[in-house]
Amino acid sequence: MSITPGPSGPPAAPAAPPGSVILEMREITKEFPGVKALSDVSMTVRRGEVHAICGENGAGKSTLMKVLSGVYQADGGQIVFEGQVVHFNNIRDSEHAGVVIIHQELALIPGLSIAENIFLGNEQTRRGAIDWLATRQKATELLARVGLAEKPDTKIRDIGVGKQQLVEIAKALSKNVKLLILDEPTAALNDSDSQHLLDLISGLRAKGVTCIMISHKLNEIEYIADAITIIRDGKAIETLRVKEDGVDEGRIIRGMVGRDLESRFPDYTPHIGEKFFEVHGWTVRHPSVSDRMVCKGEEFFVRKGEIVGFAGLMGAGRTELMRSIFGRSYGIYVSGTIVKDGKELTLRSVDAAIKARIAYVTEDRKTLGLNLLDDIKTTTVAANLRRITHNFVVSEPEEYRFAEEYRKELRTKTPSVDEGVSKLSGGNQQKVVLSKWLFTDPDLLILDEPTRGIDVGAKFEIYGIIQRLAAEGKGVIVVSSELPELLGISDRIYTICEGAITGVLDKGHADQESLMRLMTKNSHGGAGGEISVAEVEHGEIAS
Repeated sequence: MSITPGPSGPPAAPAAPPGSVILEMREITKEFPGVKALSDVSMTVRRGEVHAICGENGAGKSTLMKVLSGVYQADGGQIVFEGQVVHFNNIRDSEHAGVVIIHQELALIPGLSIAENIFLGNEQTRRGAIDWLATRQKATELLARVGLAEKPDTKIRDIGVGKQQLVEIAKALSKNVKLLILDEPTAALNDSDSQHLLDLISGLRAKGVTCIMISHKLNEIEYIADAITIIRDGKAIETLRVKEDGVDEGRIIRGMVGRDLESRFPDYTPHIGEKFFEVHGWTVRHPSVSDRMVCKGEEFFVRKGEIVGFAGLMGAGRTELMRSIFGRSYGIYVSGTIVKDGKELTLRSVDAAIKARIAYVTEDRKTLGLNLLDDIKTTTVAANLRRITHNFVVSEPEEYRFAEEYRKELRTKTPSVDEGVSKLSGGNQQKVVLSKWLFTDPDLLILDEPTRGIDVGAKFEIYGIIQRLAAEGKGVIVVSSELPELLGISDRIYTICEGAITGVLDKGHADQESLMRLMTKNSHGGAGGEISVAEVEHGEIAS
């Protein structure tokens, strides 16, 4: 029987014993324009367990949970909840049935109080008006259940992100939750807040609340989960019972990355020179969360003609590190030094970084990399207008000439450099962004997710551009969520976890499993076969 829950919720079901099936997702398919995000994904969740979902970035984990909670509508398949086939048209429908999702980006309003946020959309009323006494009393009870010692009238903006997570869970408990979905609940938390949250989840399990948890932190998954479903490239690979199957981090990693590395890269022989760019003790505070460090004493270097990769899971702090180095364009600088060509640099602005011949291609080309109202020629010269400015006037002939040179060099597909960048495909927009920063003639080019959202042909061309820059003796940093990409193009790869560099592997030692192991270790972790930053610094590994 298929039902769509209404305001009163689905028909009441008799109480089921712990361990019985509460949820089945059968052959779920979801497509977006040009992308098949989920392909016949099936999974079964037992009542009263913590069921983890693991997979690489972009595997389809969050999409699957958004389908379950009614944020997205599946293109195929069935959802069976408490023995009944259900179709949730939106989040309100799923919440009426007892399915509540807490997204990675918390849905709280900073200017409202804790109590107001907990009951937003579910107000406690009496005779048509909000009953503030009941609201505060019930909020206090819920805060006690999640172990948060804050007054219900405290504003959300006045508490840290760890406490905000607890408010989200209190909000879920106010809706008589049966199945709680947590998407990366500890990604932004410190160790103590993470442990408190895991203990709370364990306590909810003991009280019969079923939890589905998406997380990249494999040590937490191993600690808290009863079962693990691994998703890879939009497909459910396997479901493991943690105790019965003797699951450890290595077993999870093999499931997550078990695919062949395709030959998708141009042939290239590196010619690496001397060290010319160094970062020491780089420490940066989050711009709005005062007790959160996004960079924790990070150290790395780049040599001339070298392509250096940076690997890390979502929220690891890769982009924060690169943006903070590039003229302190992210976060609040605390300490650390940058040395280029033997001289210490003080880069307090983006303009100072450009003058020091450092360039940064952002991961978000449409928001931070391009002005979509500009044409190609205007964009190409935008980061270094002084190069074509004479007597305070920009030379239009030079603007056109340079834009045309880069169009030909990068093989940007466009009828003219007068074309608006908004009309270009994603791959060609990326080439225009590259043109803009190549026009600054950098010694160090930082590329953050340079091939995100572009087709295989355009990726191959961009790899060739990166290799040509390295062949010219420039240093290149590539940040990417795709491990095969980093393995295919990098000479060395640093790994980052929770704002700290956890290791570095040269091309001869790196593979997907070793990188994933380092990416899921904290800065104090260690494992056999890992290569430390200090070892490379002291030349113990051949380049």
